[in-house]
Amino acid sequence: MKNLPTLILASQSPRRAELLQRLALPFEARPADIDEETLGHLEPAQMALELATQKAQAVWQPGQWVLAADTVVALEDETLGKPRNPQENRRFLQQLSGRQHTVYTGFAILKPGGGLHREVALAQVTFRPLQAWELEWYVQSGEGLDKAGGYGAQGLGMVLLERIEGDFYTVMGLPVSRVWQRLYELGYFGLEPHLPDPKEL
Repeated sequence: MKNLPTLILASQSPRRAELLQRLALPFEARPADIDEETLGHLEPAQMALELATQKAQAVWQPGQWVLAADTVVALEDETLGKPRNPQENRRFLQQLSGRQHTVYTGFAILKPGGGLHREVALAQVTFRPLQAWELEWYVQSGEGLDKAGGYGAQGLGMVLLERIEGDFYTVMGLPVSRVWQRLYELGYFGLEPHLPDPKEL
């Protein structure tokens, strides 16, 4: 798969960039500047989808492939965004301790001609009961301050987790397998999707 078009990643997340690097896809990070507060009234899954869509639309230019994603963490009826300070990070972790929550990652792909595909993936994450010293240790690390829900499953936060039901990479911020499949189906790799012969069905 040589000479693939450069994929514009509408995100400043180093984790999403790392995942594209692992796939050896040519990309350029171009963070989108959107007002996320205006979507705070939406349900978590819809919020993740709309944020990803707006990010993609904000940076797209004709002739470019754009990928955007956004992750939303929901604990029952409350959406936990990125903590604004260590105190809020501590509160988030206290709420998550010993409980299950849902992580939604929406992604949007804009094709060179403007065609849009978007969808949302989800995973269920369970924290084990956390001791007070563990909470302080993690808060003091500062790792959770730039992450939805206040923790990073791929970093120090891995010690907080009891189990994940669903795709780990959805929790990390990009459902890689789904994104790869959609890029193929949308023609990014320059290959025609295989349509089975009706006689084979």
